[in-house]
Formats: sequence, C-alpha cells, structure tokens
Amino acid sequence: QVQLVESGGGLVQAEGSLRLSCVASGGIFSINAMGWYRQAPGKQRELVARITRAGGPDYADSVKGRFTISRDNAKNTVYLQMSSLQPEDTAVYYCHAEVLRVQAMVFRNYDYWGQGTQVTVSS
Repeated sequence: QVQLVESGGGLVQAEGSLRLSCVASGGIFSINAMGWYRQAPGKQRELVARITRAGGPDYADSVKGRFTISRDNAKNTVYLQMSSLQPEDTAVYYCHAEVLRVQAMVFRNYDYWGQGTQVTVSS
C-alpha cells in the first residue's frame, strides 16, 4: 500500500523559515504530480503548491515568491521550502501524490494523501 510520510513542520516566528518533506513509498510504479495543500481551522483545504514529474511548479498566489516546491524523483520525495512565513500560513500541511500503480497488469492512477504536519507561525 502506498504511504506518504511528511516531516518538517513546527513552530516558527513570523518571517522565519521551514522546510517540509514528504516521502512516498510502497507499490509505486511512478508518480505524476506531487503537491502540498493546507487546511487552517474553520477553512477548506487549499492548494499551496504543485509540481509535475517534469518539474513544472504551480503556486497559490498567497505564497508566490515566498515558497518553493521541488522534488527528487529518484527518492519519490517532494519538498516545500517556506520563507517569510506569516501567521496566516498557520495550518496543517498535507502532502498529495498522483501515483501510477500496476495491478494485474493494469495501469491506474490513484490519489494519496499524507497524514498532515502542523505549521504554526507566531507573530
């Protein structure tokens, strides 16, 4: 079974930096897009950043210029470097992966999520 394990969350002061990592493992043929989403209390989950297998990134307007997404395909890992953090960035951050799996010689794409990692930015 595919698992996504996140790390790197924590408490940081405003204008500080954090780096999130997410490693995917288990029954993976290849991974298409990988991304980071976040959910603040009382709000819907929203896209933060997404990156294709070829490396093309997309960012939410609220994080452009502050966050950088990258990936290591050989390690099935995606990173999110967050700088100039603000209190409004406080949320649980979730890793997402579009995984291509082979079962009974049939290729199928599946969506997987990590368990989430808390990021708290104090003012």
